[in-house]
Amino acid sequence: MGRLQIFINTNKKITKICIYTMHPCVFIIFSLLFLCFETTTANQLAAVGGGDDNGTVNKCFEKEKDALLHFKSLLQDPSDCLSTWTAEQDNCCEWSGVTCNNQTGGHVTELDLMDCGLVGEISHSLVNLTYLNYLNLDINSFHGTIPAIIGSLTQLRYLNLCFNNLNGTIPRSIGSLTQLRHLRLSYNSLYGTIPPEFGNLTNLQVLFLGDVGRCRVENLDWLSPLSHLEVLFMDGISLAKTNHWVDVILSLRKLLWLSLSGCELSQVMYPYSSSFLNSSYSSSIEYLSLRNNSLTSSMYRWLFPLTSNKLFHLDLSSNMLDGISKYLGNLCSLETLFFDNNPAVVTFPDFLNNLSGCTSLSLQRLYASGSQFTGSLPDDIQKFTSLTGLSLSENQLKGTISKKLWELPNLTYLELSENSLQGFPSSDYMSNLPDIEYIDLSSCKLGPRFPKWIQKLKNLTIFDISNTGISDTIPLEFWDSWPSRLSFLNLSSNNISGKVLDLSSNFDSNSRIDLSSNSFDGPITNVSSTVELLNLSRNKFSGGISFLCEVVHGFLVILDLSHNFLSGQIPDCLWHLKELKVLNLEHNNLSGRLPASVGSMIKLEALDLYMNDFSEEFPLSVKNCTSLKSLNLGANKFSGNLPVWIGENLSGLYVLILRSNNFSGSIPLQLCQLASLQILDLSVNHFHGTIPSCLSNLTIMVQQGFSQAQNLDPNNPLIIYSYNVDHVMIQWQGTEREFIRSNMKLLRSIDLSSNNLTGEIPYQITNLDQLIALNLSKNALLGKIPLNISQMKNLLTLDLSRNKFSGEIPSTMSQMTLLSYLDVSCNNLSGRIPSSTQLQSFDHSRYEGNLGLCGLPLTKKCPGDEESGIQHIIGESEGEGIDEPDVWFYIGGAIGFTVGFWIACGALLLNRRGRYAFFMFLDSFEDWVYVKVVVFIANLQKDEHR
Repeated sequence: MGRLQIFINTNKKITKICIYTMHPCVFIIFSLLFLCFETTTANQLAAVGGGDDNGTVNKCFEKEKDALLHFKSLLQDPSDCLSTWTAEQDNCCEWSGVTCNNQTGGHVTELDLMDCGLVGEISHSLVNLTYLNYLNLDINSFHGTIPAIIGSLTQLRYLNLCFNNLNGTIPRSIGSLTQLRHLRLSYNSLYGTIPPEFGNLTNLQVLFLGDVGRCRVENLDWLSPLSHLEVLFMDGISLAKTNHWVDVILSLRKLLWLSLSGCELSQVMYPYSSSFLNSSYSSSIEYLSLRNNSLTSSMYRWLFPLTSNKLFHLDLSSNMLDGISKYLGNLCSLETLFFDNNPAVVTFPDFLNNLSGCTSLSLQRLYASGSQFTGSLPDDIQKFTSLTGLSLSENQLKGTISKKLWELPNLTYLELSENSLQGFPSSDYMSNLPDIEYIDLSSCKLGPRFPKWIQKLKNLTIFDISNTGISDTIPLEFWDSWPSRLSFLNLSSNNISGKVLDLSSNFDSNSRIDLSSNSFDGPITNVSSTVELLNLSRNKFSGGISFLCEVVHGFLVILDLSHNFLSGQIPDCLWHLKELKVLNLEHNNLSGRLPASVGSMIKLEALDLYMNDFSEEFPLSVKNCTSLKSLNLGANKFSGNLPVWIGENLSGLYVLILRSNNFSGSIPLQLCQLASLQILDLSVNHFHGTIPSCLSNLTIMVQQGFSQAQNLDPNNPLIIYSYNVDHVMIQWQGTEREFIRSNMKLLRSIDLSSNNLTGEIPYQITNLDQLIALNLSKNALLGKIPLNISQMKNLLTLDLSRNKFSGEIPSTMSQMTLLSYLDVSCNNLSGRIPSSTQLQSFDHSRYEGNLGLCGLPLTKKCPGDEESGIQHIIGESEGEGIDEPDVWFYIGGAIGFTVGFWIACGALLLNRRGRYAFFMFLDSFEDWVYVKVVVFIANLQKDEHR
């Protein structure tokens, strides 16, 4: 739907190629990839044949052969890209990636090892390839520094080190490569200042320094001599100290592509000189990206000279702009405008009005999601007759959508989600959009009737009307509207009812279907074998799940049938679901034992069978699912011992929930091998024996920072499709609570409650200083609470109730300032409850059932409390008189409070920043003041009684 212009060097001339894309993300990716992966006609011939202009095979020099072998010796080559590089193969000119040229006497002139998967350092031996003019090490895993000797390869015309792990500073010696036309260093981990010696590269045409690491530029004067420069990418390099950088850019008269994303341009004090702006220079730039620079609308003063009628792509995303300048409406070649994520409030009608010059005729793609547009979608949209893509999601648009939107003749991509728009036209009207392929109206006001106009759009491939207030029965003919076209269908979070008759014929390969959180009922039948994600959760589906036997081609990656009324057994035909990573069947009526074919799902990462009626022993077939990260078998009728192979085979587990079953026996020591385990719930079973002391080996519970839940496989569709597999129900502070990905990252929990465990709490458990919740209640544990339990400084929840603990509550527990839930009731504890604001704040019921306990919050006084008077001071007065010193203390306190209160309030009412800082301070100071006041009053009373 959009034109992407890409420059390719052929015969020393940069030309444009138009490629049609569908989405802004695709647009950006292709831009970067094609610019970084230049391939010349000559290189292609060399890669195929490796010969010279006369068709003869060159014989390489021994010195250069040795240099290449030494280069290889420092590398790991898991892809066998360099398999032909052997000492036995005499002619290195015939090695893969190597090109020799007869014009140089058979010397090696080109080395192209792009995307070979090589790991290691760049060998200094390359200095012996004195005739090398082309070096491409793009997309590998080279590490270490860029060797300074690279400056000795003075014949180099092309140098590409993109997409590696190179670190250190950029060597100044690169300035010696005066023949360079193309220099690409992007996507590494370099740091320091960009060498001013780059100014010696006067033949340079393409310079990629974007995302090189943590680099900066303090002076851009070195750019001025690069008069042949056509492409310049410096994304992520700080230009905060580069005054008059606009002047330098405008001096590059051949510059076509410029990307300065994330360069801290808002910190530049003097971006241009006033004298230069008065000159008659005209910019040649066609592609300009200034995203993520915190720029305000004052930038339009210096943006003007950088723009001309040659500009076809402008990216102003992720800045602080409060509108668009009128002169941008006169850019008659502008095709793509990005204005995403600008937080200042802008009325959308005004925004369109400022673009209503000749730009309205040329603009094809307008992407402005995640900004603060207000107002409606007005009739002025009809002026933009060339629009193919419009994205306005996550704004604050309201009111009725103009019917003129549906008259745009070229519209293929429309995204209006997360707005309060309403007023969609009739079915007949929608026939004006025969070519539209992508519609996202999620969270708009589309209901309550089901929009029948959808069936008019025969070319739809992506369709999302989730959470749009639809409360209606779906038409049966809906399922036959797009034979083999749809790749994404999302009707979730509505109240749509009816039958789902056919999910087999409408969907393209690797399609995703989300019908969750509706009222669909009846059986599930006819599911396409090409579906990759199927989410039918939280509906009223019933019957069995034998349809799984029809999904035979193995494309399915995510299957969620949870929260329905499904019954029967899991069919034993899962061996073909070899790509499945998520299987969620929780909250159904499924029963029986798990089939052996579960073990065939070797890529399975999450298995959730919570709240069903499964029975028999722990399913042996799960042993083969070695990729499992989350296993939830809770609230079933599984029985028998817990197998030791859980700790031995499922080493990647970070969630293990077996609560509310009939498991018995002791807790196997092998569970301690699960170093990534962050949630362990074995509660409400029949486990006996002692708590394994080796639980202190659960490494994740002693490591600070985010847990494994944040580091799922980046290729996992859980992330790609925003599907939340990381959700668990656990007992939290006495009630069952659901935790999802967003609040699981720091959660570490152990729940062994409601079993038959005996013995003492192993002191090693207290080493788990990152544990958030520990529940050992309703067992037969005895002994004392460990004295060093205060080491568990991050505990929010501690439940030791209904055991046989004895002795005192350790006084060090007063240091556990984060504790928000404590229950030690129904034990044999004795002595005084330690004094702290935390321990006294809990309800008295959390301490009851311990006959020997005394002190607040219990009403039972400890020996000596009557004499010292502490109980009266901290508790409520029992009618005793107040002595004169107390009277003056309270009077003085009241007067001080009153005066201070009105002085503070007066200041805060007049000073917004001070008001914010004050309340932030007050919030953190509250506990400290309380403790100090209580201690002061208690000491005062002691003095009076002496």
